[in-house]
Amino acid sequence: MNKTIRLLLVLVIAAIAVIFIFFPDIFGSKAGGAVITQASEKPAIPVNGIVAERNTLDNNLKLTGSLLPNESVELKSEVSGVVKKIYFREGQKVKKGQLLLQLDDEEVAAEIEKLEFTKKLNQDSEYRQKQLLAKEAISQEEYETALTTLNTTLADIKLLKVQLQKHQVRAPFDGIIGLRSVSEGSYLETADDIATVYNINPIKLDFSVPGKYSNEVNIADRITFEVDASEEEFEGLIYAIEPQIDPQTRSLRIRAKSNNPGNKLLPGQFAEIRLTLDTYEEAIMIPTEAVIPELNGKKVFVLEKGLIQNRPIQTGIRTANSIQVTSGIERGDTVITTGILQVQPGMEVDLNLE
Repeated sequence: MNKTIRLLLVLVIAAIAVIFIFFPDIFGSKAGGAVITQASEKPAIPVNGIVAERNTLDNNLKLTGSLLPNESVELKSEVSGVVKKIYFREGQKVKKGQLLLQLDDEEVAAEIEKLEFTKKLNQDSEYRQKQLLAKEAISQEEYETALTTLNTTLADIKLLKVQLQKHQVRAPFDGIIGLRSVSEGSYLETADDIATVYNINPIKLDFSVPGKYSNEVNIADRITFEVDASEEEFEGLIYAIEPQIDPQTRSLRIRAKSNNPGNKLLPGQFAEIRLTLDTYEEAIMIPTEAVIPELNGKKVFVLEKGLIQNRPIQTGIRTANSIQVTSGIERGDTVITTGILQVQPGMEVDLNLE
């Protein structure tokens, strides 16, 4: 009896196995349908993307530089002497030719006064000798001696008047005078500093660019810059370029000017400069995170007819957050910017346009 039951069980199991093998749809249609339904309902990967557009792109070079006065002179005296009078206040505006300091010049003035009397005497003598020469009462040599004496006196007076002017210190140009280093009554030597006069409108900007950009920088190129003391953005114009590259730094020294009517900019300030080398009117820019580096180049994922496709690209100028695409993408293409590690060509995705 037991053998019969075991035999029947073996036959039943064998029959069921045969039915599963040759007729799977009888038992598997519902299970298979559930599997297919589950696979078809698998959610699409959410990704972000942008639509490529053409925009203006400035190829900017970021540099640093220093502000310089348009003109500056350390005032010194050409002669030594006692400071008789100071005619300026520290920090005031001055005009070109304005008297700033007077040295004691009484000794030179007295010498000039003395020679003025001598000049009168020599003029009278020259006049008489000239009259006598006309009457042939004296020789030509005697007249020339009197004329030479007069001319020598006139030259001495002219020399002393120049010395007299050197006892005055005047402003060499319009500007602002700084802090003085002398006082009235002090003895001033020719090497002593009096004060410094600055002209800071316009103000100069000194900076350097790497030598590889030497052919891209030109006179009259416009720059923008900022300084720590102000949040305002200032503009300047390149007016001079050093005709050689510094062999030590391999850089090219450049100088620009900027209007400074309110004296907001001061010499010595540090400046952050932006120099535009080129402007591209129709550049395609995409976020840098969308670019996938490869062994032989770069690529991006784009959404084409609802499916993910990869697209090889070539790039150009890089900014802080974007990069220029020079080939491989056209205006209107949808570029995937997030989820690029999860997507594969041919996949459907849940797109969110940025």
